[in-house]
Amino acid sequence: MTDWRAVGWGFLTFLVVALFGTAIPVVGQLGAGVLGGLVAGYLAGGGLTNGAVHGAIAGSLTAVAYTLVFALFGSLLGFVAGPLGGLLGGAGVLVLGLFLTVVFAVDSAIAGAVGAAVSNRPSSDRRVSTRAR
Repeated sequence: MTDWRAVGWGFLTFLVVALFGTAIPVVGQLGAGVLGGLVAGYLAGGGLTNGAVHGAIAGSLTAVAYTLVFALFGSLLGFVAGPLGGLLGGAGVLVLGLFLTVVFAVDSAIAGAVGAAVSNRPSSDRRVSTRAR
């Protein structure tokens, strides 16, 4: 079962670090993916597979969000050149974004597995409630 809290924190970490990482084009985004995946995997816990899944989800969601924003800006800038320019600008960014989604998912999944291994916590679906009944 997916721990959406862990995915959400990984997503937010990825976004914040990637915003500051735009000054270093490739290293900044890949480093953001690693940090976001580590956070998602660490918070999810439950072993390598569970951490990798949570890291991949966080990385994929962030890449899709980036792709949509850049496709919108690409189509708006291309629209200045005419309707065909907007279509080609948006489509080009969208195709590149699909590639980035795979890249961000892979590095976030690897980092998520490492984060889950370091956390040594059971997965969220196996945690015992400490609340008194």
